[in-house]
Amino acid sequence: MKSLTTAPSLPAPPRPTQATAPSATGRERFASLLQRHGAFAVLVVLVLVSTFVFPSFGTLDNAQNVAVQASFIAVVALGMTLVIITGGIDLSVGSVFALGGVLATWASQYGFWAALLLPLVVCGAIGTLNGLLIARAGMAPFIVTLATLLGARGLLLALTHEGATTYLVPRDSAFAELGQGTVGGFGYPVLVALALFAVGGVVLQRTSFGQSLFAVGGSADAATLMGLPVARTRVLVYLVSGLLAGFAGALNAARLSSGVTIIGSGMELDAIAAVVIGGTLLTGGAGSVSGTLWGVLLLAVIQNLINQIGSLNSSYQSVVSGGFLIVVVVAQRYLARARRT
Repeated sequence: MKSLTTAPSLPAPPRPTQATAPSATGRERFASLLQRHGAFAVLVVLVLVSTFVFPSFGTLDNAQNVAVQASFIAVVALGMTLVIITGGIDLSVGSVFALGGVLATWASQYGFWAALLLPLVVCGAIGTLNGLLIARAGMAPFIVTLATLLGARGLLLALTHEGATTYLVPRDSAFAELGQGTVGGFGYPVLVALALFAVGGVVLQRTSFGQSLFAVGGSADAATLMGLPVARTRVLVYLVSGLLAGFAGALNAARLSSGVTIIGSGMELDAIAAVVIGGTLLTGGAGSVSGTLWGVLLLAVIQNLINQIGSLNSSYQSVVSGGFLIVVVVAQRYLARARRT
């Protein structure tokens, strides 16, 4: 009877060590760091130089003014950040912002909660419509949100009789305090915007929903194979974008105590510029809410500096912002290429 023999066992493959594991080069790490925090570095340098050149720029009053003016676009840009990370775009936020302000001032006669909830419901419905048409019907985000931009602006004009009617917030309304109250010299809108960015940062970096946004923006097909709810994720980000745009409009109306019908035009472009300047890629899959905050503040500081100069009108702010955006986009392409090579 033959004895059974066992085949000689093969040696186990060596475990990868820190020396053999692939690691990013110094050039790649620098490119990644510059792409994520470049806006913050430029903002710090610009603030330091401006404080030295313009003594009135570094005052507390001016800082409070810049913060309040930036808080409304910051809330809108927060929602835009989530949309762009998923590879989408939302052109309707400017009209939704103006519509939210008019709805809030009209409803303020019925109390604080009516003034706050009505714009959230209507603007959230517009955002949901965007998401459903894009995620479920497979329509292009540019076309869908362009259509709702026109629709929201048309609804706004219908409510205000072609802009002839301006609704006012009652003087004794608690809703006005939401936009005009201060804590430590800084208005409530600034504190609300910071709180929303803190929540957005936690959601984006510390939750499975936030990680799914990056996965969907990186590759929707791969995210589907991973079992992620791609369609639901897209609907939710457009819903959040509509809610935040309407809420920002309500905040602005509370500060102004009126529903101004001509505001919001071009705000969608300012929000996109702030998001891209902050390091979020228009192709999706990468970005941060902190970068968007620095981008918003950078644009606000540039606008404030133009006002400080005095000899330039506000039109130059668009010229500077556009030029700066081109520089950032070109730099992002170079940095992305450097990270790959």
